[in-house]
Amino acid sequence: MGKIYMIFTGGTISMKIDDVSHTVKPALSAKQIMQSLLESELYNDLEVIEFSEVPSPSITPEMMLEISKIIRHEIDTNDPIGFVVVHGTDTLEETAFFLDTVLDSPVPVVVTGSMKSSSELGFDGINNLVSSILVAKSTKSRGRGVLVVMNDQINAASEVTKTNTLSLDTFKSLDYGPVGIVDNHEVIFHRNISYERQTVLVDSLTPNVHLIKAYAGADSSILDFVVGAGANGIVIEALGRGNLPPDMISGIENAISKDIPVIICSRCPSGRVLDSYGYLGGGKFLTDLGCILAPSLNGQKARILLMLALQKSKDKTYLKSLFTI
Repeated sequence: MGKIYMIFTGGTISMKIDDVSHTVKPALSAKQIMQSLLESELYNDLEVIEFSEVPSPSITPEMMLEISKIIRHEIDTNDPIGFVVVHGTDTLEETAFFLDTVLDSPVPVVVTGSMKSSSELGFDGINNLVSSILVAKSTKSRGRGVLVVMNDQINAASEVTKTNTLSLDTFKSLDYGPVGIVDNHEVIFHRNISYERQTVLVDSLTPNVHLIKAYAGADSSILDFVVGAGANGIVIEALGRGNLPPDMISGIENAISKDIPVIICSRCPSGRVLDSYGYLGGGKFLTDLGCILAPSLNGQKARILLMLALQKSKDKTYLKSLFTI
């Protein structure tokens, strides 16, 4: 019978408060974390893979790619029930979205972590582990893409984002709500994801894809710098519906003239971008220049998708088909 593979990367779930510095630091191995599940009936179905022991700001897209290769290998050779990737929360949504984009299998993949260290009252790590294992085991989870399970809520990797620096319910799908819940060890799904998943099956990444945030009075200096430094792609978190200050236009024109794709999303935490404004710097002005809108993705996810997509093609029609969903 297949197993659930627990891929540990580190994060707050593996940390304790240091007695000397009184700060939260890495302290627990995967095996130490799993000790609390030894008496559980779930334990016999688990196989632990210690991928790393790092906080999530240390996770890179290259590491995400390696995790995806581990998952593919186990799917190809061992007929697993599912996977749980244990991860720090700061970049958890990026790893979850990365895996959702590069994996094309119905086998459940769940990403989870902890908002509190094991030294703190209300440590949420073990509950999140148990809920994630239950979701990974559930046949209802098959074919739903990568899921994020925290605080007994199930969210789609394509929709979820970290919304608060501290709250246990920080991971939310702001526009859509969770796809399901874990209630009294029962996995319950309320809906499917909001759109058809797009997969980009690659074994490598395109480097030098940059994320730039727009603000009042922004100019082209950062754009021109990254173009001069050899950018392969640029994602801009634009204002509101997808609009930019006029002084950024020359930098965008410079990038597009050098065949560098420019993707436009919004710095707003929810809502779609749309080319409905035609003034200088407005969304329609930008798409007429050759920019591509990413209607429902935030900046960090759009950057991940562009890094993957450029391994396939720089063709504008192809890129629009991925982002305009």
